[in-house]
Amino acid sequence: MIDKSSIPSQLSSVVSKTIKGECLLVPLSSHIADMDSLYRLNETGAFIWNAIDGKKSVSEIARLVADEFDVSQDEAERDTVDFINVIERFIQLNVS
Repeated sequence: MIDKSSIPSQLSSVVSKTIKGECLLVPLSSHIADMDSLYRLNETGAFIWNAIDGKKSVSEIARLVADEFDVSQDEAERDTVDFINVIERFIQLNVS
């Protein structure tokens, strides 16, 4: 269960690329891009994805989101947890 103290990290089996301002996540299968499972992130999702470094907690990432997008810490935490839950389901995000 992901909570505010969880520390997410990206799996090496997912490649992120920004193309023409769009952040795309491409899962790899046997070192080959799974183009049928390509995910496009909105600006907030891309910001959260780029903040996930295996060192910051969900709460710390949410604080960055709150500052960047001028929203309350509570709203940023809800949105960050929701995003990580969705991404975890789709790309097996590691969470400690």
